Amino acid sequence: MEPWREAVWAAVPKGVEPERFAQRRAFLLAHVAAGDRVLDLGCGSGDFAAALTAAGARVVAADVAQAALERARAEAPQAAFALLAEDAELPWAEDAFDVVWCGETLEHVADVVGLLAEVRRVLRWGGTLLVTTPNLARLTVALEALRGAPLERRLDPRADHLRFLRPGPLMQLLHDAGFADVDVRAVDGLPWARRALHAVAR
Repeated sequence: MEPWREAVWAAVPKGVEPERFAQRRAFLLAHVAAGDRVLDLGCGSGDFAAALTAAGARVVAADVAQAALERARAEAPQAAFALLAEDAELPWAEDAFDVVWCGETLEHVADVVGLLAEVRRVLRWGGTLLVTTPNLARLTVALEALRGAPLERRLDPRADHLRFLRPGPLMQLLHDAGFADVDVRAVDGLPWARRALHAVAR
């Protein structure tokens, strides 16, 4: 899996702003206070790690791709960094973080149940998990099916999205991982065609 992850990042142009960056950054920073220990899980090019450090958080930026971490180091030099092994335990003790930021990451993970169990372990009791992920809106899927090509692109077996989520299944995943207080909202777009999910879990 490692060469494939590196190849995905090699294909991403440098300097490209993450999708819906301003909206996602606002969502993230609304739930983080200065001094919080934050794990940026799936940090990518480091744009959110940079925003977190600028807000006074103590950040660990982690990813499974070395190429992503190299970009993140340049973007957020004040953060700490960790290269993760695919489908392995997270290399931190219990209660290591106040906040875990998992932005546009779950859709790329093979063992999402295992990852969320690990997130619950390293997050302190009462800490916050923040998730953003694309929403598999029913109307969008129906329109894609009628148009043909967009649906084929979504379901391309070479794509890096391994799963697609809707509000109910995401909420259930988070409850199953041990989060008692879960709020999942569909955002961005017209009703029945919201493009993204934002979740807060404690």
